[in-house]
Amino acid sequence: MSIALWVIATLLVLGGFLYYRSSLLITSIGLVGLFAIGSWFDIVGPVLWVLLAVVLLPLNITAFRRGVLTKGILGAYRKVMPEISETEKDAIDAGTTWWEGELFRGAPAWKKLHSIQKAELSAEEKAFLEGPCEELCKMMNDWEATHELADMPEHVWQYLKDHKFFAMIIKKEYGGLEFSAYAQSRVLQKVAGVSTILASTIGVPNSLGPGELLQHYGTKEQKDHYLPRLANGLEIPCFALTSPEAGSDAGSIPDTGVICKGEWEGKEIVGIRLNFDKRYITLAPVATVLGLAFKLSDPDKLLGDKEELGITAALIPHDTKGVETGRRHFPLNVPFQNGPVRGKDVFVPLDYIIGGPKMAGKGWRMLVECLSVGRAITLPSNSAGGVKSIALATGAYSYIRRQFRLPIGKMEGVQEALARLGGNAYLMDAVTSFSTKGIDLGEKPSVISAIAKYHMTEKLRECMDDAMDIHGGKGICLGPNNYLGRGYQGVPVAITVEGANILTRNLMIYGQGAIRCHPYVLEEMLASAETNAEGLKRFDKAIWGHIGFGMSNFVRSLVLGLGFWRFTSSPYSDSTAQYYKKMNRFSANLALLSDVAMGVLGGSLKRKQRISARLGDMLSYLFIASATLKRFEDEGRQKDDLPLLHWALQDTLYKLQESQLALLDNFGAVGTTMKVVMYPFGRIVKRPSDRLDSKVAKILLKPNASRERLGQGQFLAPEGQFGYLEQTLRDIIEAEPLFDRVRKAADDRRMPFMFLDQVAAKGKELGVLSDEEVELLRRAEQGRLRVINVDDFAHEDLIAGKHAREVALASVKKQDSAA
Repeated sequence: MSIALWVIATLLVLGGFLYYRSSLLITSIGLVGLFAIGSWFDIVGPVLWVLLAVVLLPLNITAFRRGVLTKGILGAYRKVMPEISETEKDAIDAGTTWWEGELFRGAPAWKKLHSIQKAELSAEEKAFLEGPCEELCKMMNDWEATHELADMPEHVWQYLKDHKFFAMIIKKEYGGLEFSAYAQSRVLQKVAGVSTILASTIGVPNSLGPGELLQHYGTKEQKDHYLPRLANGLEIPCFALTSPEAGSDAGSIPDTGVICKGEWEGKEIVGIRLNFDKRYITLAPVATVLGLAFKLSDPDKLLGDKEELGITAALIPHDTKGVETGRRHFPLNVPFQNGPVRGKDVFVPLDYIIGGPKMAGKGWRMLVECLSVGRAITLPSNSAGGVKSIALATGAYSYIRRQFRLPIGKMEGVQEALARLGGNAYLMDAVTSFSTKGIDLGEKPSVISAIAKYHMTEKLRECMDDAMDIHGGKGICLGPNNYLGRGYQGVPVAITVEGANILTRNLMIYGQGAIRCHPYVLEEMLASAETNAEGLKRFDKAIWGHIGFGMSNFVRSLVLGLGFWRFTSSPYSDSTAQYYKKMNRFSANLALLSDVAMGVLGGSLKRKQRISARLGDMLSYLFIASATLKRFEDEGRQKDDLPLLHWALQDTLYKLQESQLALLDNFGAVGTTMKVVMYPFGRIVKRPSDRLDSKVAKILLKPNASRERLGQGQFLAPEGQFGYLEQTLRDIIEAEPLFDRVRKAADDRRMPFMFLDQVAAKGKELGVLSDEEVELLRRAEQGRLRVINVDDFAHEDLIAGKHAREVALASVKKQDSAA
């Protein structure tokens, strides 16, 4: 055996041990065996054996490794480890790690993904969606609510209370519905397709609010008093967190509570004196009970030895002396109840703290844990429901609307936008189903909730733009027949609330993900904080596991970058296999780049927000792609849905690739080196092709099984805005052969597809249409005109508020005078 051959064999075997993540002991034994073979062939001499011993013995002799090597690393680690604030620590500690953790390990277990049970509705939940939820959608007139009333009608409010729409999360023992997170998501998707006001009003009490906090942390007395009243609609809750001085940085809220003595119901007690100024509080103007977050202090140490207790959450009745509520904000012509709440010298008992005095100072942890659940449900579901409805509506409109003698949906430029609508609708429904299933399995996925909130609301923004582009003037003229305008106006609301999207992408997703999902970082941090022998033992196990993990991911990234990703594992060998295999490669890249970024930048990584954002993008897109593959699996791998799946996966993985390359291009020499390792032959993912765009667009243009699955659960009854679109689409498709028959009989090839009532009369005259066919053409024309026409108004009808009434009254007087 030649020296060169032995060296190559050694490197390959060592690479194999690292690729498959063999233990230190197995790897050491393997290296000794290789050196023994080298000695047999007189390749390895005493010097190389000494060098091998110098490397392996310190690592394998536990006492030496731990007492010398690990101890030295620990000292250096403590110096460079970034300082973590209390609010950051609470955010990291809150919640659990689920499938996103698997994606961070560099080798996802796809069987584990597909073994997760499919999200499904119970019989009771299905009946609610088909019954009360369907009726609610029928009675809601969004134009009336947004333009005429600036609120929902009273009968809609009462229906919400009577049918417990505010109590989906409340347990049955307190009179609530106790629905699954998946069922809540389905309800919100359905109503979001009808009215943004409706979705916001239902979503907030079932997300971050007093009901959620009480069930997890409330005292028995608080639960017994409030939860039945919340369930029966006797109380309307809101939660006040955001202040004018503290928006996304909720941990710096200036609102205060001071423990002191005061008078309550004629007696002197120890209580809390509150001073607060909150804004953007949904339901505040109509709320009867206010959940309040504030910083609590105890200067006289009436509660204990600690003066600064920290953020605390309490429940305050709206009629408490000193509380000021009732005025409203006006969020972008989508006037759901939202407004400021203020309080000056508000004195309340200690037992107003959620959970009682023992929970003083623990409010931030409570909020973060509950928000990690609610953030994964409300806004992602509202976004997915909105996109599902507008995808179907835009597809129908694109077939009904004709320009240049053909449906505009057959034009390639329109098909490009339709493809984004269809592909994203498929993907967004997949993400909400998968993430809410995690919640129903007992997870509190803080990282997944941030991913879902950011990416689903951003996709809503993109899809609304596409829908507006296709509808043109139909979309921009507001009125009862405009099913896009208010949703388009309200998109920035979703972008802004529950953590502004810039913050969520640049700080939250990867900031929590790097620590929560990495298999070793959190354990290193926790172990390094201990100063005893047990802490050193824990750190030793974590740090050397981390080093091996990093070396393995370097080898994996190198090997997979050379093209061997094509030979990695996939649960299927069909056309979806390429996606699993590419994700294997990207997962290894994410794990390696995370270690490189943390190693090179250390604590400054928190300030390098573009780097952390792009790492977060990689994690996010891996999760989104996983959820989409899971949906395809759960729905029986429907062949007809493949265009939707292919579009969603290609678009997602292309964006992942571009985020990764942007990171490498902006990471100096380190990025240049990593680019050589990860992309030696250039890009591996392309955008969806024009041909694929056309296939997705065609799914939206005509009724078919894939289109039905795409819009599953949305409100499509004839009474709704979208129901008549669906009926008109079917009528137009049935009318086309009748139109062709009349045109042929009339020998008029240039007859335009319009004035179908006149075409019907001509067909009757020529004797080529039956009475039923004539009626179909007339109905199709009525529907066609309703679809393409827009609303118009008298001038005084568009003037808002008091002035509008005065103008209208003056107009009437003027007419009377003229008469």
